[in-house]
This record gives sequence, structure tokens and C-alpha cells, in this order.
Amino acid sequence: MSSAAPAPPPPQPESPSAGGGDKVLAAAQHIVKSLATSKNAADDMIRILSGFDNRLSSITNDHLFPSPDPSSGSGSGSASASGSSASEISAAAAFDAADQLIQLWDATPEALVFEAPEDDVAQYLAAVDVAVEHLARGGPGGARAGVAVQLAMARLEEELRHLMVRHAVPIDPTGLFFSLRRLSLESMDDLDASSEFDAATPHSLDGTPAGSETARGAALGSNPFEDQVFDPVRPEAVDELRAIADRMARAGYSRELADAYCGVRRDLLDEYLSVLGVERLSIDEVQRIEWKLLNDKMKKWVQGVKTVVRVLLAGERRLCDQVLAVSDDLMEECFLESTKGCIMQILSFGDAVTVCPRSPEKVPRILDMYEVLAEVIPEMRDLCIGSSGDGVISDVQAILDRLGDAVRGNLFEFGKMLQQETSRRAMTAGEIHPMTRYVMNYLRLLVVYSETLDVLLADDNSDHDALRNSDDQDQEHLESMTPLGRRLLKLISYLEANLEEKSKLYEDAALECIFAMNNLLYIVQKVKDSELGKILGDHWIKRRSGKIRQYSKSYLRISWTKPLSYFKEDGYGSGSGSGSGSGSGHSSSRMSIKEKFKNFNMAFEEIYRNQTLWKVPDPQLREELKISISENVIPAYRAFLGRYGNQVDGGRNPGKYIKYTPDDLESQLSDLFEGSSVSVNNSRRRA
Repeated sequence: MSSAAPAPPPPQPESPSAGGGDKVLAAAQHIVKSLATSKNAADDMIRILSGFDNRLSSITNDHLFPSPDPSSGSGSGSASASGSSASEISAAAAFDAADQLIQLWDATPEALVFEAPEDDVAQYLAAVDVAVEHLARGGPGGARAGVAVQLAMARLEEELRHLMVRHAVPIDPTGLFFSLRRLSLESMDDLDASSEFDAATPHSLDGTPAGSETARGAALGSNPFEDQVFDPVRPEAVDELRAIADRMARAGYSRELADAYCGVRRDLLDEYLSVLGVERLSIDEVQRIEWKLLNDKMKKWVQGVKTVVRVLLAGERRLCDQVLAVSDDLMEECFLESTKGCIMQILSFGDAVTVCPRSPEKVPRILDMYEVLAEVIPEMRDLCIGSSGDGVISDVQAILDRLGDAVRGNLFEFGKMLQQETSRRAMTAGEIHPMTRYVMNYLRLLVVYSETLDVLLADDNSDHDALRNSDDQDQEHLESMTPLGRRLLKLISYLEANLEEKSKLYEDAALECIFAMNNLLYIVQKVKDSELGKILGDHWIKRRSGKIRQYSKSYLRISWTKPLSYFKEDGYGSGSGSGSGSGSGHSSSRMSIKEKFKNFNMAFEEIYRNQTLWKVPDPQLREELKISISENVIPAYRAFLGRYGNQVDGGRNPGKYIKYTPDDLESQLSDLFEGSSVSVNNSRRRA
């Protein structure tokens, strides 16, 4: 009981005459005997009624439950008639005392019964019981009893409101949010805010999935409150609230009880939602919010749903069951009525998100919303009982279905964007296109939601139909793929087709090969290093790896065929270096050899000047390309130099034609594909 200063105790009723005193005692005996179900209960009522009039403390259980006299019979008719008359008088006297106490408390509206000492509280509740019982019995004084009960119910209603507000338990949001278990886009190094497509293109994919700062989900983690409970009202006040509810319900004031109870609980739940960051927003407001802010609100919503259901609604359910135990119907009505606004606020935001403009970055966050709502529906079924509860669950299921539709719609839009992204900006160094990074990290993120997406895409046959006639697919593996697997395969095929078109932007066919290798290798690596590999299968990976090798061979042929052509034998020179033959023939041979060295030098230096600017980000691919070039160029150069070098050395300015030793060339080749400008005469390696 509260330690607040007690209200002044109501004065004792005026002392009646001696005869009246006997009647008060008789009335008290009758009330106690008629209402008490045992001697212990009778003791409690005697103690309470003695607060009305100290003479009542003389009542004992012997007066109420005397031992039977074996010598006496069942009692005479006159005795019975006398007892009946005494009962009526005693009930009226007891009501007089109760009415006086109710009136005295009503005269001091600023005082609160449940802040008074325990004895005063018990006396007031006993007085209410007497007044309600007197009204129910009918007879003389019924109007007075009605007024007393009305006054008592008004006070109890106000006391109930005060108790629930005063003893409300504040919520700490820092202790309620749930841990994240999914991948975070922050951990994907290749996703950053600079990864943009051509912003001037209507169908470009700007930014990063779910925002560069977002986590996959705020997602569905363990519940730190699994072994704990949140009681929205302090336990010491629950018994007092139940005492009020019991009396209001028995007095026929269930409607007033429900209104008071639900009104307070609704207001407190609104405050809890505000603390949790779950705002009340209209559909129009949600649609006008910029993505970064909306993304933050969606994360809070995902966290808030579990908190609302597992903490707030579960707490409200327990409170209803404890306080309103007097009536099952009242229990269900008040739980649903008090929590309806909270549930609708949660659902209205989810509904607003489903009609927002489609964009691919929303998919992971909408999937978070879908998964958390699907997860709590069974728990909500246990909380929301009865036909009205079924209606609430139907509303929740409807929003869940709409979130699923939004996921499917946004994924469709993503595929459409991939097909229609037609930016004409070539990557100057042949490096990995931002679209490739975006799409592959996006698809890796989708795999995290594989179970959910397999359900949502189960009835979509368009992916299967689109891939069935493709020569590039393993049809047997295609038949065994999950719905998500087929969707991922189709999206990657869109990406590959788009990249193929972009490669045609290059005028240099060798750079086109470098671009194709870089991007295809990035795709293969992202597949191999994630669950995508299991979904797409070894056959898919092997085919793409084979394509990379083909691009490598094409690059070597396009870039190095011309320089190597100068080393071909064409009949000039004996190859002995002895200068045999006529003078004019020897001179003609020497000029031809010089031209070959000169032309090779020019071709090599052009390649060096261009291809040191090109980028091959993957170290292994970069090294493999350099090794392949060296294996083709260095032996051919060394052989040609060994065979004809002495013919040039014998003339004037031999260094003008033989500019490189084989080791020099090896060093120069190591500078290729680093993406930085280096002069052929100032190679990093030569230094």
C-alpha cells in the first residue's frame, strides 16, 4: 500500500439509543452471517464492520455459528418470524453504516481511498459490498442504495484510472530491441554510396540496396525477453485493481469499467510506441518520406513489432487476465479494445510501405517486415481469442499478404531495370562496372532470405519458362532448382546480357576483353564465395570460368599478334650473323631487320602506354595475364634477338633499334593492368 498521507478517517456514525444499538448489532450479525461463507470470512467482516461502529467489535463467531442445542427442536414458528424481521432490520442498519462511509468519502473527492491505510481501504470496500448487496435485495431504501452504489462506482472508476497511471511501469527501449542475425550491407565492402549507374538514365539503379549504412535486416533475432516478462503495472497494484473491477462488474457497471480500463491502457500503449520510435504515419506521409529516413523507420518497425507483440501485448494480456478475472467476456473485450489502436498503428505503417513506389533497395527491408510479421502471427493468435480476435488476425494476415506482393513487385521491377539500364558510359580502364558490384551483392543479400523467397516465388512460373529454352543452362539442374534459384539465374542472365552490350562501347577490342574478364570473374567469385554457388551449381560456374579463359585468349590474340608478327622469318638474313652474301643484299637484309626491331618497339610501347592504364583488380587474374603475355612474347623476342641482333649491332646507332633486353621486356610487362600511367622509359620495375 502506498505511503502517501492517508485521508482523514471518516467520523463514526452518531451513537444510537440503547435499543438502536441492539438493532445495529443484530444487523451486523445478519450481514456477516448471510455474506460470510466460513468462520474465517466472518472474522474478516466483523473486523471491517467494526470500523463503522466500535460496538460491532463485540460480535463473535459464537453469535453467528452457535453450537446446536441437543435438547432443542428445529425451532418454533414464532422464533422464525422474529428472525426474519430481525434480518430486515439488521440489513438496513448495516447499509446505514455503509452509506455513511460512502457519503463521507464522496465529500472529500481530492482524497484517494487506495492511498489511505489498509484498514481504511478494507472498510471502504466492505461498505461498497454492503451497499451493492442491499441494492440487489431490493425493498425499502432501494433508491438510497442506488445513489450510494452510483457514488461508490464513480469513485472506484476514478481510483482505477489513478492506480493504473500511477503504477504504470516505464519502458526502456535500449533493453527491448532484438539482436540482429543477418548479413549487413555494411560488411559488403563492394557496396558503397558511390556505386551509381548513369543518373541521367531513367532506369538507372542509383545508390546501394537498402542504403549503404543499413543492416540486413534489422532482423529477426533472438528475443532477450524469452525468459522474462514485462508487467505494465507494478504487481503491488494488481490486487487493488482486481478488487475494484470485481465490485464494478458485480454492481452492473461493466461498461463503465471497460471504458475506464481501455482508455487508460490505450493511452499508455501509445506512449510506449512513441518511446520505441514507432510513429503514427498516414499513407501519404510514408510515401513522401525520402528513402534514407524511410529505411530507418522500417528498421524501427521491424524491431518494434516483436517488442509490441512479445512484450507489450503479452503484458497487456496478463494484466487483463489478472484484473478482469471476474468475467471472461470482459477480459477479451478489454484486451482487444485496449490494444486495437496499437495493433492498427503497426499494421497501417506496413500497409503504407506496400504501396510505396517500387525500387530494388526496398526489397530486403520489406522482407524483414514480412518475416517478422509472419513470425509473430502464431503468438498473436494465442493472445487474441474469440471471434473479435479472429478479425484482428485476419487484418494482420492481409497486411502480410500485401507485403509479400510488394516483394514480388519490387523484384519484378529490379529485373526490368536490369534489362532497361542503357547507360552509354564505358569504364575507361575496363574495370568492374558499378552495376556488376551492385547486382551481385544484392543477389547475395537475397539468398539470406531464401526460405521466405522460395515461398513467395513458388507460384511464379515465368522464371522457369524464360530459362527453359536457353542453351546456356543445364536443363536437368534447372528442373531441380528452387523458385529463388530460378529467379537469381534469370537476374544474372539479365546482368550478363547488359554487360555484353556495354562491352561493345569499347573501340579497342582488347580492352573489351579485359572489361568482360573483369566483370565475369567478379560474378563468378561472388557466386563461389556464397550460397549462390550451391544454388546455381558447378555447371554454371564451369561454363563462366570457361568464358573467362576464352576472353583471355582473345585478348592475347588481339593485343600481341601484331608485335609478334615482326619476329616471323621472311627470308632476309642468314641467321648466322656472319654477313654472307653480296654487299647490296647484306645491306638490304640489315635494313629489314632494323625495321622489324623498330616496328616491334613501336607496337610494344603503344601497348605499354595504353595497358598500364587498364585495370585488372583481381591479383590472380592480373598475374595470370602477365604470365601468359610473357610466355608468348619473351621467348619469341629472345630468339629473334639472338638470331639477328648482331646484324644490327654492326651498324650505326644499334641502341636505336635494339632498345630492350629480354629482362627489360619482362620488367616492362609487369607494369601492365595496374591502372596507373608509367612512362616506358621510367618503368617502376626497371628502377
